[in-house]
Amino acid sequence: MAAEPGSNQSVERALTVLRALAAGRTELRVSDVAKATGLGLSTSSRLLATLEGMGFVDRDPVSGLYRLGLDMVSLGGAVLNSHPVHREARQTAQDLAAELGLGVNVAVRRGDRLFYLLNFEGRQAPRPFVLAGQYNPLHATGLGKALLTGLTGEERRALLPAAALHAYTHRTVTTHDQLDDEITRAAGRGYATEVEELALGRACVAAPIRDGSGTVVAALSVSGPLSAIDLPNREAGLVRVVIEAADSVSINLGYVGPAHVVPHQAGAPEVVS
Repeated sequence: MAAEPGSNQSVERALTVLRALAAGRTELRVSDVAKATGLGLSTSSRLLATLEGMGFVDRDPVSGLYRLGLDMVSLGGAVLNSHPVHREARQTAQDLAAELGLGVNVAVRRGDRLFYLLNFEGRQAPRPFVLAGQYNPLHATGLGKALLTGLTGEERRALLPAAALHAYTHRTVTTHDQLDDEITRAAGRGYATEVEELALGRACVAAPIRDGSGTVVAALSVSGPLSAIDLPNREAGLVRVVIEAADSVSINLGYVGPAHVVPHQAGAPEVVS
């Protein structure tokens, strides 16, 4: 791990340790942390002890293994509570998950991936882990395609080189020509779908969320097992509620809709919002 020019190496190393713990699905040994971060054993041990003392890392007293500490939840909660999309989307997403019994997710784009701001799981779409804070690819998800409707084809190619369009299943879109078709279709009808492109047996419907300037700043999706989503029979109904939910969040963020033309009394067109 090389420090960036002008960065504080100790801070960078500590954050790298936290990221290693966040990436692990299980508790880690000091040697695991050292391997994941590229730091020495003594450095890793010292950093873990410091982070433990500050409450950001917990150590199991029996096994000696490390995991993220509960004080990280306080930081994460503060971040989410201050994020405008999270504030405006939380209740809408929670209500929709309860109504449909499916998973409802809201994500933003961070670089070349999507980042889950929140998710609620309905009774038909349970998960054994929390999606909030996780990353997923843009090209292989309905949320990602909805987010990509805010970019031009040239911008998408600059953001996602061809080599980045990995195949996660046999259904994944893996070329920019295919992705262009998907994004054009999504932009034209106002929603994107994904069927077994990221994981077999799952599907989703997603719509973009816009801010007051009309920029796509997030996306909202309904997701779950194929049998629960049942797109052949439920697509129209799911699309309606997903678009309505995304539009509701957009309105709360200040979006007033695209400009449209209405006639003056004298007959000359006037562009209004």
